[in-house]
Amino acid sequence: MRRRGLLALTGAAVSAQSARAQGAPWPSRPVRLLVPFIPGSAPDVFARQLSERLTPAIGQPMVVENRAGAGGNIGFEAAARSAPDGYTLLLGTNSLVINPALTSRRLGYDPLRDFAPVNVTFGLPHLLIVPANGPPDTPALIASLRQGDANYASGGNGSGAHLAAELFKARAGVGATHVPFRGAPDIVNAVVAGQVAFGFPTLSTATELVRAGRVRALAVTSAAPNHALPDVPPLASTLSSFELVSWFAILAPAGTPGAVITRVDTAISEALADEGFRARVTADGSNVIGLGPAAVPAFLRREAEVWGEAVRISGAKVD
Repeated sequence: MRRRGLLALTGAAVSAQSARAQGAPWPSRPVRLLVPFIPGSAPDVFARQLSERLTPAIGQPMVVENRAGAGGNIGFEAAARSAPDGYTLLLGTNSLVINPALTSRRLGYDPLRDFAPVNVTFGLPHLLIVPANGPPDTPALIASLRQGDANYASGGNGSGAHLAAELFKARAGVGATHVPFRGAPDIVNAVVAGQVAFGFPTLSTATELVRAGRVRALAVTSAAPNHALPDVPPLASTLSSFELVSWFAILAPAGTPGAVITRVDTAISEALADEGFRARVTADGSNVIGLGPAAVPAFLRREAEVWGEAVRISGAKVD
């Protein structure tokens, strides 16, 4: 009888604790922001800027956790499998919709079904860079690549940099061997060292080194020049209609409570509306998008078509 009574009391205590946890206001502990890329990459830098801003807004630390590898798939899958309790968020990028088009294998996530949309925050073009003593412009680079025996760096198989380079090769009619690295900072380092002929890192990763003269920027992949490097022409001025822009979005595991989604979206929207925060985050060439939860699904479907078409045209595959 005594043992039965102790078990009953223990069970009651556990039930009470569970009830208190379920009724606790969100957030009652730190929130992790999963970043599927390496420290120092453009997504990582933005995630840390955003988490610093959101920490006081939500009243708990927002902690960045890097889960890099497999073109972002490791981090995407980790987020998709996380409990939808509001304590895991994901910094999604265009790789989320690129990766399914790159492989015939079944991935551990569906970009539309397995995530709750929060906010598409920023767009960021890629930058065609060469060594500081490399070709002076895009036509000269194309001419040199037609001589053969060249290579280029990317941030990994299936990354935006990989796809931009493959599309560039297809449109320009040139060849170059793909040398995959772990992230955009590695692309820049390889170009600076002259280990590769060119690369397409996200613009923000290379901006300061371009300004310092350590690498040469030939073109930007947006339709118009970018405010951070206004003298660099669009690649479309050489290869008609060439436009690929990467983006960052905050997502949560599917099933995350709507109240949490609204709270995070509101905090992000307030940050994007703040002139000081906008100026700091866009100084590297990022452009504010700021789409809320209702508009994100249509945006993701549209981007899946855009990047899927780029995959088809370029012939890029990762299996």
